[in-house]
Amino acid sequence: MKDQNIFWVGFNRIRGIGAVRFKALLNHFGDLQTAWEASHAALRKAGLSSKLADSVLKERSRTDLLRYADEISSSGIRVITWIDDDYPTRLREIQSSPPVLYVRGHITARDDWSVAIVGTRRMTSYGRQITIELAASLARSGLTVVSGLARGVDSVAHRTALAEGGRTLAVLGSGVDRIYPPEHRELAESIIENGALISDYSPGTPPESTNFPPRNRIISGLSLTTVVIEAGQSSGALITASFAVDQGRDVFAVPGNITAPQSKGTNRLISKGAFPLLDPTDVLDSLNLTMIASYQQMRDNVPGDKTEAQVLAIIRNEPIHVDEISVITALPVEKVTATLVVMELKGLVRRVGGMQYIAS
Repeated sequence: MKDQNIFWVGFNRIRGIGAVRFKALLNHFGDLQTAWEASHAALRKAGLSSKLADSVLKERSRTDLLRYADEISSSGIRVITWIDDDYPTRLREIQSSPPVLYVRGHITARDDWSVAIVGTRRMTSYGRQITIELAASLARSGLTVVSGLARGVDSVAHRTALAEGGRTLAVLGSGVDRIYPPEHRELAESIIENGALISDYSPGTPPESTNFPPRNRIISGLSLTTVVIEAGQSSGALITASFAVDQGRDVFAVPGNITAPQSKGTNRLISKGAFPLLDPTDVLDSLNLTMIASYQQMRDNVPGDKTEAQVLAIIRNEPIHVDEISVITALPVEKVTATLVVMELKGLVRRVGGMQYIAS
């Protein structure tokens, strides 16, 4: 584990410190090691409440971060943070992207082209058939299938992608070392070999019910499109669809019998504007798969060095200031500025006023 990532892991253990407060700490202290070693008063100045500042000091006093990091690494778990080059591109684009990800397996550039398949645990034979057809079609087309390792639609989507020789990512509502449901341990091992288990919860976190709704933002955030196969009126799959809409991603839903409980949620999604999935090729057509080859070629050709890659990973369609890039990447402002000048000449970024940049 990288030295700086140790402190990201430390703060990620503290309940109540999420994306907003991570940013506040980075903006105030410049790096998380300084924040971790700060006094109660300094943490308060950074915007933490007195209670949260107390929590930081308590966690600091009882946790040997080096030992904890060794335990994580020895368990085959990788830590990826905002400042790492291999943080998932699609996920970085969303609001409230998780500052820390724990990964068993590997996330690759190929996974930038992913589709989420989600749905009820109590699927019908109709739902199973559509899930298999869609997941197989996606896997054969070179797309990664993303889901949540749950019973029902999720597990069928994962298994089908693997059976077709494709990649699949599973986002957990627990630590990546706590497989739930337990009967999916063998499936989880197969996913590790051909994709990854992902969580923003610290290793050892149990699969509590309150963990699952927030993790759904990661499922949709990793994906270009979310497809809901079957869902009841209170299904967690509808939460994933809602996150996808908020993230500006397309949502497809499979229409079904209006009297079937498993189709109540999907039919309602369609009535509210989701695209009806009438054929697996509907998703493929919407993604314009002819772009995959050129996209992969572009990734092979740029950027020119590690610094450019680190800066490019931060810049998206929303303007971002040089100072903020410097904070997130932990690079000196002068180096960031010089790198941006070269990247602008290459056509990778564009200056949009002041010292703000967007991706070209």
